[in-house]
Amino acid sequence: MALLAVEQQQWRQALLWLAAALVVDGIDGPLARWARVTRRTPGIDGATLDLVVDYLTYVFVPAVLIYRAGLLPAPAALALTALILLSSLYTFARTDMKTEDNFFRGFPAAWNVVAFYLVLLQPGQIAGAIVVVAFSGLTFAPIHFIHPVRVRRYQPWLGALTALWGLASLALLWPGWSAPWMRALLSLSLAVVAALLAAGMLRSLQDEN
Repeated sequence: MALLAVEQQQWRQALLWLAAALVVDGIDGPLARWARVTRRTPGIDGATLDLVVDYLTYVFVPAVLIYRAGLLPAPAALALTALILLSSLYTFARTDMKTEDNFFRGFPAAWNVVAFYLVLLQPGQIAGAIVVVAFSGLTFAPIHFIHPVRVRRYQPWLGALTALWGLASLALLWPGWSAPWMRALLSLSLAVVAALLAAGMLRSLQDEN
């Protein structure tokens, strides 16, 4: 549905479908364990299926959205989109994607979040290209990004922050807000992202020490 919305140039609708996929990704594991899927369907590898779905909703559809929405310079748009797709393959293929305490090693290919802010902020094509190159490079960087659900170190406030980010970001997709409300919601959403990035950087510094 998100991909169909992209092809219809319904950018906010596409982001709403990607938000729905994000929610599903947060609950599919607990639901699978509750339903004892591994016992009922031993011939199916749920982890592999999860990676396929995640690549589609975190990488492929957001990359097409960034491309179709004209958020990149036209001469380099196709190459930059390919950079998103190829760099993300490294994230999904590496066997040490996460640390023992569930921090991601390198940028975790969360291109749905990048696409969300590029659509909302409309920073310009050059800025969009810089963002794509920067985050593609961070895929291979020896730094950590926090998993907002699985990291236990900062709970329960981490869960509260994540919920706050989700509510503020979802609210931003409603087009009826006045300009002051849009600024307030956007500031709140970005502030939470900054806090999550800071937590990841703190974890990286602890590794160095």
